[in-house]
Amino acid sequence: MKNLNHWFDKGMSGKSYIDSMAYNKEGLLSILETFNLSKEDQSYFKSLSGKGLRGIVLTADWCGDAMLCVPIMIRIAEAAGIELRYLIRDDNLKLMDQYLTNGKSRSIPIMIFFDEKGEEKVVWGPRAPEVQQLVNDLQADLPSKKSPDFPKKQKEMIRKFKKTILSDSRYREAVSRSIRQRFQERLG
Repeated sequence: MKNLNHWFDKGMSGKSYIDSMAYNKEGLLSILETFNLSKEDQSYFKSLSGKGLRGIVLTADWCGDAMLCVPIMIRIAEAAGIELRYLIRDDNLKLMDQYLTNGKSRSIPIMIFFDEKGEEKVVWGPRAPEVQQLVNDLQADLPSKKSPDFPKKQKEMIRKFKKTILSDSRYREAVSRSIRQRFQERLG
């Protein structure tokens, strides 16, 4: 397949990414400060520390899903000894277009983990199933896209989504669980 080392070398460190954020920085930092892996997850991810994995996070600061998932991935990477690099989706479409959601959407975040040879091992993103259900439920209340109220209602929906994922820790746990399940499927 593709050698991911090139993309990793292009990426920003976590500090550089967070420092560059113009949107959702406060929310991301809030989740980062308050989220801790369960003891079971901590133990599982620690068991991966000798595998020499590295990761690329395709993201953007405007994305509410990234605000939720990136800090959780940071905690997972710390436990697993995985060095992460961050690439902004719209600046890296050649890579993004290899990881389209449902073969068509440039949904983020996408997290790609690979070995020393640059060979892909695990891919996760953009959402845990429980977060997708929350989005589906919120979208069900939106009027038709042709409705003059649609832009206003969509902005309200996005605000409600962000407020919910910031205040309800169940979604953090769902993301952590979903990432762990993907790792276990691919790496055991």
